[in-house]
Amino acid sequence: MSGLKDQLAYAAYAAGWGAVKKLPEPVAVRLGRTIADIAWKRRGKGVRRLESNYARVLPDASPERLTELSRAGMRSYLRYWMESFRLPAWSKERIKGGFDAKDIHNLTDALASGKGVIVALPHLANWDLAGAWVTTKLETPFTTVAERLEPAKLYDRFVAYRESLGMEVLPHSGGTAFGTLARRLRDGGLVCLVAERDLSASGVEVKFFGDATRMPAGPALLAQQTGALLLPVTLWYDDSPVMRGRVHPPVDVPESGSRAEKTSVMTQALADAFATGIADHPEDWHMLQRLWLADLEPRSGPAEGEQP
Repeated sequence: MSGLKDQLAYAAYAAGWGAVKKLPEPVAVRLGRTIADIAWKRRGKGVRRLESNYARVLPDASPERLTELSRAGMRSYLRYWMESFRLPAWSKERIKGGFDAKDIHNLTDALASGKGVIVALPHLANWDLAGAWVTTKLETPFTTVAERLEPAKLYDRFVAYRESLGMEVLPHSGGTAFGTLARRLRDGGLVCLVAERDLSASGVEVKFFGDATRMPAGPALLAQQTGALLLPVTLWYDDSPVMRGRVHPPVDVPESGSRAEKTSVMTQALADAFATGIADHPEDWHMLQRLWLADLEPRSGPAEGEQP
């Protein structure tokens, strides 16, 4: 049964890549919104988890506001998928004009320093589009990491897709990614990591919207080990076809403390920057999974849906 499920999952994504990128953009936009609204009305596990996460971001929001926000969140999530399916067919000029970043000098100055740069992002808006813009507009290749998906050929498809946009993609598993990332940074390269969720034992505990969660230690450890600059980036959509973003100032490595203490301080600084962007644009935060540690405790009620 699991084999059949994997085949169906791959077929669905393959159909998306094959069909959606051929649609006129206005048609793709309407299709994405229609699919989002259908999913939202069904109120499945992922939608309920999204709404629950928004309740932590906006603790004073009324039930009506949270319901409205989850609808907007699903529309944003499907916009991400529609754009991602279509990105390989976008012209270079379309990609260059599809993203507008505030304080981009924080990134360009860091790249010019030759020290290596780590960009850390949460699951806001479309990080694939931001990456394609970097490789196209700034003509700067970068390395990233992707979790292995099942079935394997779906993971291979994601890797091939991101490599077609100019990214070097390393598998998260296998234990070799950290060393490769460190080498790229020591050579003055750019590394981009989605970095607001790591519920494993190796995650660093931080306060996020007032409650405890764990985030990856990798960005802070890489900065300490290689001397690379660590930059938080947050993204959002507005009513235009252009995605917006902000490159935050570098996170400093503390002058004193153990490696673990420095990692804790730096990861908390990342969490604070992420929280600023999410609070300003919560509907563009595509977190359809459990995040806070309190939500992992045994409880009655449905489990969350998994996000691809």
